[in-house]
Amino acid sequence: MQQQKIPKELFEQVGGNTTDSEKISRPSISFWKDVWMRFKKNKLAMTGVVLLVILAIMSLVGPHLTPYNYYENDLMSANQPPSGEHWFGTDELGRDVFTRIWNGAQISLFIGIAAALIDLAIGVIWGGLSGYIGGRTDEYMMRFADILWAIPYLLMVILLMVVFEPGLGTMIAAMTITGWINMARIVRGQVLQLKSQEYVMAAQTLGANTSRIMAKHLIPNTMGPILITMTLTVPNAIFTEAFLSYLGLGVPQPLASWGTMASDGVAALQYYPWRLFFPALFISLTIFAFNVIGDGLRDALDPRLRK
Repeated sequence: MQQQKIPKELFEQVGGNTTDSEKISRPSISFWKDVWMRFKKNKLAMTGVVLLVILAIMSLVGPHLTPYNYYENDLMSANQPPSGEHWFGTDELGRDVFTRIWNGAQISLFIGIAAALIDLAIGVIWGGLSGYIGGRTDEYMMRFADILWAIPYLLMVILLMVVFEPGLGTMIAAMTITGWINMARIVRGQVLQLKSQEYVMAAQTLGANTSRIMAKHLIPNTMGPILITMTLTVPNAIFTEAFLSYLGLGVPQPLASWGTMASDGVAALQYYPWRLFFPALFISLTIFAFNVIGDGLRDALDPRLRK
């Protein structure tokens, strides 16, 4: 019996071919672009970003929206409630609260960001070197940090305020003299995990020095925890400034900060509540904004939450 030959036209290919299977289904994206895409989906975190942008812009343009300045006294207009002339009312010396609020925003935000940047610089260098070198060096460096951490914070701040002239520089120094320790501990923990990775060992084998390994390999891979810690350091510094001002250790008059304005407003709360309400409101909004941004960054940088 002769076998019948089936023509090729009757066959139909099912499924994709090999070239289609090798195609990438979607374009590859970098790590930080992926973080930004997931961060944007967090509505609460984006609300915090919008709040901070508005506060930053108003701190620059707000003092110029009224004909008043933050330091001139007008006793004839003392303790006036919010009105069309004075949008946030006036204080006991007749100074416009709206103008002082936005001048205070400049000082409070400057203190918070400056303290966070100093903590970042010292903490990253100290913690990075401590974790990478290890051994006795790590032991001595971290025990020194523990000794500083054990000194009562308020006692150290009062001591600095008494010894040195009160001002912005003294306040920032008082906040950062121990504020960097938390950052150093976080960076040290990350570096201890990363320094045994293959790419670090390869760099050591190729003769890379400590500074290059730190700058090119270790610190960039710890940016996630560093950014989260930094966003939480800024509101902590702003709140500390308000607390010190409440104790009478804030920036000297006639400078305005939200902390000094809140401290002055407490005494007049019963009769002139707007003097405390507005600085307390903006302190709360700023701390809220930084906290939700920190939470959003934590979620965006968490590899377990990637889809």
